Amino acid sequence: MAQSNCTQATEFSLVGFTEEPVTQVYLFLLFLLTYLVTIVGNLGIIILIRATTHLHSPMYYFLGNLAFVDLCCSTIITPKMLVDLMSEKKSIAYAGCMAQVFLFQLFGITECFLLATMAYDRYVAICHPLLYPLVMSPKCCIQLVTGSYLMGLTNGMGQTISMSTLSFCSSSTIDLFFCDISPLISLSTSDTTLSHIILTTAASLFGVSSILVILLSYVAIIPTILSINSAEGKRKAFSTCTSHLTTVTIFYGACFFMYLFPSSDSSRGADKWAVVLYTVVTPMLNPLIYSLRNKEVKEALRILTKALILSLSLKS
Repeated sequence: MAQSNCTQATEFSLVGFTEEPVTQVYLFLLFLLTYLVTIVGNLGIIILIRATTHLHSPMYYFLGNLAFVDLCCSTIITPKMLVDLMSEKKSIAYAGCMAQVFLFQLFGITECFLLATMAYDRYVAICHPLLYPLVMSPKCCIQLVTGSYLMGLTNGMGQTISMSTLSFCSSSTIDLFFCDISPLISLSTSDTTLSHIILTTAASLFGVSSILVILLSYVAIIPTILSINSAEGKRKAFSTCTSHLTTVTIFYGACFFMYLFPSSDSSRGADKWAVVLYTVVTPMLNPLIYSLRNKEVKEALRILTKALILSLSLKS
């Protein structure tokens, strides 16, 4: 958009979901409950993995980092959204908006690479079990996780620098409940060519590469599992992958619907709920998926709960 004569924005107005007071109260309670479950679930996974010796393996090391990233992603968005639902004036300062863009892009891409790392971990475990201790050594696991955070940091810095070069009018209104790149680009009164290039390049380099790792891993995993002779062996191999596949499907399904499908006036309400699924619901579901579908996690939770109850009973 061409530069226009207007005052540079110091804050942005957020449209949110609805102006109906009763509906806002119901949404506040719904999202508050979702956020509390997200905090308890993800913190619970992190504590459980650290406290349980037999969960000190590469797969659960990656899962613990995924839980931390999910907790951060939700915390970037949900508390501000809860405050706005109870406020007459729904706005965010320019600096706060840029901070939200940076952190959301950082942890979003980090999650993409963590999911890819977890797929690679399952590939090595199932397709090359004898090499697994050598390939997935503690040093390698730390390097893979560190690399995921560095990719996220690179994306967050690039996108934030790109957004900070754009100009916005003081009357700018974001038709969403948080600051995201696409709405900001559409609101800009300056040339957005470079921002579009950076956004497309980042999506191609980071998003597509992580998806390819996941796809190629499972292309090798599925035939290997099917070639296992024993039914018990197949069941055990599939059980280690189903939780990850479910998480990947929900995460990328919501992500694709949010960013790849063009929005229109008639579908804008549905688009917002797709964003809610991506930013609020998915971080809540991941710990539930892994705790409900994973026997080792359920057994560790049972043992830890029994130990806590025994400790409390002895103190009393």
